[in-house]
Amino acid sequence: MIYFDTDYMEGAHPLVLRRLVETNSLHTVGYGRDAFTARAKKLILDRCGIDNGEVYFLVGGTQTNAVVLDRLLDHNDGVLATDTAHINVHEAGAIESNGNKILTLPGHDGKLAAKDIREYVETFYSDATNEFMVRPGAVYISFPTELGTLYSLDELRELRAVCDEFRLPLYIDGARLAYGLKGEGNDVTLRDIAALSDAFYIGGTKCGTLFGEAIVTRRPDLFPRFASLIKLHGATLAKGRLLGVQFEALFDEALLAETTIDNDSASDTSASDENVSKSEKCCEVLYDRIGEHAIRLAMKLREAFHVRGYKMLIESPTNQQFVILPNDKLDSLHKVASFELWGPRGATETAVRFVTDWSTTEEDVDLLIANL
Repeated sequence: MIYFDTDYMEGAHPLVLRRLVETNSLHTVGYGRDAFTARAKKLILDRCGIDNGEVYFLVGGTQTNAVVLDRLLDHNDGVLATDTAHINVHEAGAIESNGNKILTLPGHDGKLAAKDIREYVETFYSDATNEFMVRPGAVYISFPTELGTLYSLDELRELRAVCDEFRLPLYIDGARLAYGLKGEGNDVTLRDIAALSDAFYIGGTKCGTLFGEAIVTRRPDLFPRFASLIKLHGATLAKGRLLGVQFEALFDEALLAETTIDNDSASDTSASDENVSKSEKCCEVLYDRIGEHAIRLAMKLREAFHVRGYKMLIESPTNQQFVILPNDKLDSLHKVASFELWGPRGATETAVRFVTDWSTTEEDVDLLIANL
């Protein structure tokens, strides 16, 4: 079988796993107070272009969203998000369990529009009874969206402007950020994400680590006593260095440069980079390379769907590809490949999702295409 279900089916990228093994027998203090975690934070802040920010490491995405929004929102506030947002559909009421309502707005190919935010907030404050209503207290988006689509830089700037107008923190879910940043046609950089959001997280679980997400903020003032709140949520990892080691591996230029220059076979993700100069490789980090690898194979798969005349549910420039398959083809493909139905099975055809990641190989994609 070949697997395209999601981007966390395998363990960790070999370079991440190697660093975990190399540091396994060391003794360090707990709770993220170790030197590995401190260095990982610095590497991330430098990469984001943030001088006076903060980084917090948590284990999983739902946990991260719940803890961040618990801090950004008052107990009787709500968060504005699209109807397809991960926090609204696939997090089992985690946000609501904190006492905060998700205030849903219509998505535009999975994206939240600044004009819809403005209309909602203006309507709220023009209502004389708004003191008995749930106040919009923050804005949530993801990059990329649940449908694999991307905000342009102009769209993010528009969101930033409306958030500033109404003094709403903008929080970006970056579970698949590596694939968004390397998505086809993307004009947004990691520094843009850092500058235009009040807080965001860099996803590790879906982008090469065993587990882990890195919350990044340029506004530590929004997160008073945050370590205490993390503990309250049961989200403090005693062996915190495991998170630090993994993110250090993702963002250490020297680690990737040494590996790819001296031994290009050490990482499957270097196979497509034969024409990249040594100086260019030295500027890369593993997080970049993972994103590039997954996107290249996703675009190859998308082109195969197009050439063969399959209908796409949505045109995604990232590592999630949504296609509508006749049910007989769906059944025959399931004999060789594992992938998810995107919603209930239809009478004659069904929307499905194929996902690539760091572990997807050229052979995997070629075999899938051969069976189309």
